[in-house]
Amino acid sequence: MRGEAGLAFHFCAACGCVAYWRSISVGHDGRRRMAVNVRLADPETVAGLPIDHFDGLDTFTGIARDGRKVRDMWF
Repeated sequence: MRGEAGLAFHFCAACGCVAYWRSISVGHDGRRRMAVNVRLADPETVAGLPIDHFDGLDTFTGIARDGRKVRDMWF
């Protein structure tokens, strides 16, 4: 998908921040990739979410979790 328009970005009408992005088309498995900007949420609500990393340049292959959560990176 490199070089093609593959993502749609959606912005907060109040502040202009990216609220979320999602892929324009579904994948081979019928699912659609998306991400949400959790920095727009209350910290207490998202503190326990696990941090996931992936190769977003070429393969979207997931990288093993290291046990960190949002609270470990923000607070």
